[in-house]
Amino acid sequence: MTKYRDYVLYSLFVGIGATLVLDLWILFSGTFLGMRGASNAILGRWFAHLADGTFQHSTIMQAPEFANEVIIGWLGHYMVGILFAGLFLAVMGLDWVRRPTLLPALIFGISTIIAPFFLMQPSMGFGIASSLSPDPMGARIRNLCTHFAFGVGLYVSATVLCQILRRRFLGRSTARA
Repeated sequence: MTKYRDYVLYSLFVGIGATLVLDLWILFSGTFLGMRGASNAILGRWFAHLADGTFQHSTIMQAPEFANEVIIGWLGHYMVGILFAGLFLAVMGLDWVRRPTLLPALIFGISTIIAPFFLMQPSMGFGIASSLSPDPMGARIRNLCTHFAFGVGLYVSATVLCQILRRRFLGRSTARA
């Protein structure tokens, strides 16, 4: 039971942390580089329509709005980050958190671009890899940078968690002595 509990807790910590790093990248790149980030209201609208049974939209921008779609979008955004982190930890194993390495986190973070390119964007009416958006190449570059930031976030979050775990276990061992 402890391994399952650790898996859930590590997934929550690393997923929230990685998504926070991604959001900080979006804030930084929007403020200093003029790169516009995705709208959590639009994401929330898509999630709300999913709950109503509508997956595909000709354009999500013209789909009926939902109350609290910004909140739904933020919650959905962080839930996806937690799910991705859980998938990553399922592949890498919990020992990775105890000795995190950057390269696997970056590779996984970049690979998560598959979800928006081939699932979310087409179902929102933006086409595969934003091919129907006003600036497809710009959208692809922003997506790639964002998912790279998520990979960095996986590593940074796991590194922080690793330090917390070391202090916790070192504290226990010295308290017993």
